[in-house]
Amino acid sequence: MTVGNGDWLRVRGIGRERFAGYLSDYLATLGYTVDREDSSEPSESRVRGRLERQNPAVPPAAAILSFRFYPTSGGAALVWEGPTEIPTEELARMDRLVRELSSHLERAIATESHATAKVVRPTDPHLPWSRPPEGPARSA
Repeated sequence: MTVGNGDWLRVRGIGRERFAGYLSDYLATLGYTVDREDSSEPSESRVRGRLERQNPAVPPAAAILSFRFYPTSGGAALVWEGPTEIPTEELARMDRLVRELSSHLERAIATESHATAKVVRPTDPHLPWSRPPEGPARSA
């Protein structure tokens, strides 16, 4: 993986449409209304979720989520597009939601594919709010 391409997760053994379907289904169980668009030019799928049913596990900053899937050699990649800013007081809850999403995707894909497909974390996974803080560097 090249540094800076924005991938959050990758999958081997299934395509982008199926990968997007797993995420869409799980978001619906969390209380999101899901909109999904698949296009062939460019070859990508987009998933947007709007929280309709309150869920204590979902921080207010995650009321609207957006993702992009694109094909890779032998699988697909998932880019987390939004939200891009998380208030400091919601970071812990957002981190937990991210872990729940990735864990669910790993389990669901491995189970349904009988372990022939698997989720792979890139060496440098990217979330839009996980950038290092800007400003002067502290001296030690």
